[in-house]
Amino acid sequence: MLKIAEMFDSLQGEGQWTGVPSTFIRISGCNLRCVWCDTPYASWAPEGPVMTIDAILEEGLKRDLKHVVVTGGEPMLFPAVVELTNRLRAMGKTITIETAGTVFQAVECDLMSISPKLANSIPEGSIGERHNRDRWQPDVVASLIESFDFQLKFVVTKPGDFKEIERMLGQLPIIDPALVQIMPEGRSAEEIWTKARDLVEPVMDRGWRLITRQQIDLFGDKRGT
Repeated sequence: MLKIAEMFDSLQGEGQWTGVPSTFIRISGCNLRCVWCDTPYASWAPEGPVMTIDAILEEGLKRDLKHVVVTGGEPMLFPAVVELTNRLRAMGKTITIETAGTVFQAVECDLMSISPKLANSIPEGSIGERHNRDRWQPDVVASLIESFDFQLKFVVTKPGDFKEIERMLGQLPIIDPALVQIMPEGRSAEEIWTKARDLVEPVMDRGWRLITRQQIDLFGDKRGT
């Protein structure tokens, strides 16, 4: 059983499979509280019905697309995600999991999209103290990158965030810079692209990749995209 915030078909908007038609299964519930979270309905105030795996597969996969993105919230919080991904694998699906990298589960996965949260994500107050304690788990991230094909995706607000990213990478096994993706934080296409322009040179200097959010360009900041 899993609490499901939404399920929909769209184009993958982020990372190395940008533009690929995909079914999105958004599991509701998260152990972090990013101040800039764009899906509070799956984090700060988790919404949606509790569904069986059978119901999720029946209702969510009507278009029968090859790629499925299991996202959240934080899908790796829930043991039932293992059964979900096992069933998806048995159906021949190509599976991406979107995670902050704070929890490990022995899932089936073709691309583990790991997005460790930087200090720019910390909210104020006591909830921020808990978030800051939990947001970076290098041992978990190391286990994920050793177990799955992966990409590392960092949400940045300014070039100064790169020093923190470099400190994080220094706590992990050596990673191909091409697998490190930098995504400007923003809720509108104008904001994202304005920040992206300031990141071009420092990204190029490090051999990383600069990505944006195609879903915002195409549809704006709205659910089901």
